[in-house]
Amino acid sequence: MKVLVLGAGLVGGPMALDLARNGEFEVTSADRSAEALARLAGKPGITTIEADLDDADLLKSLVNQHDLVVSAVPGFMGFRTLERVIECGKNVVDIAFFPEDMFLLDAKACEMNVTAICDIGVAPGMSNVLIGYGASMLDTLEKGITYVGGLPVVRTWPYEYKAVFSPIDVIEEYTRPARYIDGGRMVVREALSDPELLNFPGIGTLEAFNSDGLRTLATTVKGDFLIEKTLRYKGHIEKMAVLRDTGFFDKEPILINGAMISPLEFTSRLLFPKWKLGVGEEDITIMQVITEGLKDGVRRRYTWDLYDRFDTATGVHSMARTTGYTATVVARLLSKGLYSHKGISAPEYLGKDENIVKFLFKGLEERGVVYKEKMEVID
Repeated sequence: MKVLVLGAGLVGGPMALDLARNGEFEVTSADRSAEALARLAGKPGITTIEADLDDADLLKSLVNQHDLVVSAVPGFMGFRTLERVIECGKNVVDIAFFPEDMFLLDAKACEMNVTAICDIGVAPGMSNVLIGYGASMLDTLEKGITYVGGLPVVRTWPYEYKAVFSPIDVIEEYTRPARYIDGGRMVVREALSDPELLNFPGIGTLEAFNSDGLRTLATTVKGDFLIEKTLRYKGHIEKMAVLRDTGFFDKEPILINGAMISPLEFTSRLLFPKWKLGVGEEDITIMQVITEGLKDGVRRRYTWDLYDRFDTATGVHSMARTTGYTATVVARLLSKGLYSHKGISAPEYLGKDENIVKFLFKGLEERGVVYKEKMEVID
């Protein structure tokens, strides 16, 4: 099977390498960055192509030469990229964190007989799978809570934060209004709101804040209380709020010395060198997913904990592992014909099938990404 990976960055690159291992797939990695592609050059089973993936005709030409597409493009071009892949009639696994409603493409995907699994990283992604899985094991879901964050091991002033993603995608977490469900109704709050302090073994105290990570769970899963909160080192909320409320994250250009400049683009250029995880810089991913509700009249709580670190053997960052390997395991799920729902699939759809969840757990564990499950009967 020929697989096309769109994007060769710090997540797309490791995905291509994982798909190419053992000669399971013929992999093509496409990106506009010659530097990113150079890291994959000469690797067994991988062909690299330098291309502007926002060129619709060029993209469709590449897609039509492959059997399956894995999309790791930046969020700002994610929706239109997904639409173009669907128009080619190819199944697709997508981790692009785009703001548009994925289900707007459901009718087109059904028409083209395409299986498109979107938001299938770590969070959104496995977080949704586990909420869906927990809900399937309960008669009534009362709570579905996700705490998640990717952090550098070494805390460097002033931000004590680094990422494998585009800074613009990260900034979306600080600007996009956060939706959650409370009392069975949609609530919209400002991002960075409702801070909590939480202690994690081996890490210490982190702060959690509202972000718009609930995504499709807000409409696809019925529960009294559903929320996702992002984790950062203490003090990060205040710094981001200062930048946001001063206008540094605004998209609309402003006039400066005769030139129209977008504050967001300007800020991203400044932040990216400080936020980008360098080669060999170690990071960690922490996630806790909790579902709570009634089963046969008894209240149960299911908890899944993930604690993952930079892989010193391969040099792959933790956030790339936990995000990218989720997508590559799902790509294998599709290649084996184990999931064939036509149209757009949110990750929680996969969580309804215990066999699929076990397939994901097994595939991720083989790659060193381990979810620890705990079930409690509570009063």
